[in-house]
Amino acid sequence: MNSAQLCGGAGPLRLRIFAWFMARFGMKTDKYLGHYKANLFSNLSGTVLEIGSGAGANLHYFPSTGIKWIGVDPNPFMKPHLLKEAHRLDMKIELRDGIAEALPAADESVDFVIGTLVLCSVVNQKRALQEVARVLKPGGKFLFIEHVAARRGSWLHGMQRLVKPLWRRMGDGCHPDRETRTALESIGFASIEIQEFEAPLPVVSPHIAGTAVKRGPSPSEDVIE
Repeated sequence: MNSAQLCGGAGPLRLRIFAWFMARFGMKTDKYLGHYKANLFSNLSGTVLEIGSGAGANLHYFPSTGIKWIGVDPNPFMKPHLLKEAHRLDMKIELRDGIAEALPAADESVDFVIGTLVLCSVVNQKRALQEVARVLKPGGKFLFIEHVAARRGSWLHGMQRLVKPLWRRMGDGCHPDRETRTALESIGFASIEIQEFEAPLPVVSPHIAGTAVKRGPSPSEDVIE
């Protein structure tokens, strides 16, 4: 994959600024996403891999013991912010270099994969989801919260397409009009539970939260309310 495609083609300065911004303001999204995160992450156990781990905005939702947490993010300037947050929470973490389209994890080695507001910015969304399915154990779960494309033909969908070129450059490669639900359904998960909701944001207000289960035995019921 051409490295210039990652993060919207951002250079070191923009990547550093974006990492600082996420460390300073990333948790502000908890005002409208916190309820969904709390529900989705309530029963984590085993090996948990988070794609787009960023500056660690999700870490305080995870148990400090009982899980092995692995983070993957293409922006190297996120690392010091993430380590600082993990230290604040007294949480042991493992960071691996890599991208969502080529996850640095063995086949069927992960109990949970987590992605929040990340599938909008991966270069190849379908490939990233195939990687999620590859590393999950049979019965393992992908927990996700994403902003998605508005209904086709709506004024908002038209706005999303209009602003996409600038939006991608300013937002580390973020696509405001990604058809993420359709992409999830194309992967062949055994089951997918999705809740639709609106976030108080311009352009990217349509959101989904949910659980996708890989085929195979599962020891627990899906959690999404």
